[in-house]
Amino acid sequence: MILDTIDITQLLSLLAFNRDEPMLFTSGLFWVLFLLFLPIYALLKSRRKKMMLFVIAFSLYFFYKSSGLFFLLLVATSIFDWWVAQFIESSKNRTERRIALTVSLIFSLGILLFFKYSNFVIWNWNALVHGNFQPLDLIMPVGVSFYTFRTISYVVDVYKGKIQPVDDYLDHLFFLSYFPCLVAGPIVRSRDFIPQLQENKPATREMIYGGLWLVMLGILKKAVFADYIAQYNNIAFGNPTGYTGFELLMAVLGFTMQIYCDFSGYSDMAIGLGSIMGFNLGINFNYPYRSLNVTEFWHRWHITLSTWLRDYVYIPLGGNRKGTLRQHFNLMVTMLLGGLWHGAAWTFVVWGAGHGIALCVHKLCKPWLDTIASTRVTRFFSWLLTFSFVAFLWIFFRANSFHAAGQIITNIFTDFEWAYLPVFLERRFTWSLMLAIIFGLHFVPRHIWDKLRERFIAAPWIVKLLLFIILIQLVLQFASATVQPFLYSQF
Repeated sequence: MILDTIDITQLLSLLAFNRDEPMLFTSGLFWVLFLLFLPIYALLKSRRKKMMLFVIAFSLYFFYKSSGLFFLLLVATSIFDWWVAQFIESSKNRTERRIALTVSLIFSLGILLFFKYSNFVIWNWNALVHGNFQPLDLIMPVGVSFYTFRTISYVVDVYKGKIQPVDDYLDHLFFLSYFPCLVAGPIVRSRDFIPQLQENKPATREMIYGGLWLVMLGILKKAVFADYIAQYNNIAFGNPTGYTGFELLMAVLGFTMQIYCDFSGYSDMAIGLGSIMGFNLGINFNYPYRSLNVTEFWHRWHITLSTWLRDYVYIPLGGNRKGTLRQHFNLMVTMLLGGLWHGAAWTFVVWGAGHGIALCVHKLCKPWLDTIASTRVTRFFSWLLTFSFVAFLWIFFRANSFHAAGQIITNIFTDFEWAYLPVFLERRFTWSLMLAIIFGLHFVPRHIWDKLRERFIAAPWIVKLLLFIILIQLVLQFASATVQPFLYSQF
């Protein structure tokens, strides 16, 4: 009897929220629960209302395990914005509609600003007036930026008449809480998601096994590549004065690949889970490090965020419709906000400003650049310049402070010797090999990846099982002592 009590207590403790161990897609508990969730979901799929209630319950529990009782905040946001959208649609008074939209934006952005930027304001105020205000002991709800952006796009689209508001509140709650998109995107729009929910088509064999393929790729990117190379990156960025310029350059290249594998790996898992459940969540990354200019990079990197910023910040500011000077101003404002969205620190603002300046320069130079013949040589140097610039700005994104970023840049340019290469390769052979593999795989032609996906879908179940076992073995082989969190879950 005592043993039974202990087992129940341990089980309840495991299922309860733990601030130090939020449940993400890298959690073993998530995959256990998802394997239990999937057959029930399949049984309820044809009964739409029951399926929705079941998925909503699972999604809210997933959010609870990630952020505790803050899941109630998401519920409150969904209720309020669903009602606001209904009011906007029914009202014929333009002033009332604008007021309703403004109140909705203040409510949604107010929550985001409070949790994400309160301490940032306090730190800067203290530095400005030599104050001693203590930072707030806040737990930022995981993924608050992502669901906030989704609900803003919904209300704004209703206000602009691009979509009709959903009549059934459960449709909106399902959309806003849908667990594959909850923690770190992709930022799916209501107009793309709700019609799929209302049609409720069963997942095809291609969607199910294609989704499994994406999930496995995501696990490989995140749990094998990103987590392993992160170990050295964290050490080097944490103590830049203790490393040579060559070693720090390797860490910069390592982080450049780490953040891609981390975030695109998460996106692959999220999109794959959605596909298994019968939903098309689009694409979020399209080989961004193949880009030949910064504009192309932002067409390939975090596509759902870049298009969101374009549609809800850049275009409302005037886009390119009000002259060159205003266009550049709009670009800078958009990228500064994009940088600040990624983190409450001035280093993120500099990162965003760097990309904003590069976008402005590229647009200014585009008429001249278009006159240059497109050859292998010009494409290579265009790629090299773009990749080097993007990797350089990742220093500010990753560094803990401007001082650390400055130290890294200084050491790279003043203490760099190729003589360290053989020693580095000898001491960190696996790390270097893994970095080279990531880099090489990034340039595999898309049609080859598509062919591999098709062969995986068509392969017998025993082949799929064997590949999955190999993947799990790789995860166990390269697992770090402390599992690295998803970088973008904090945004």
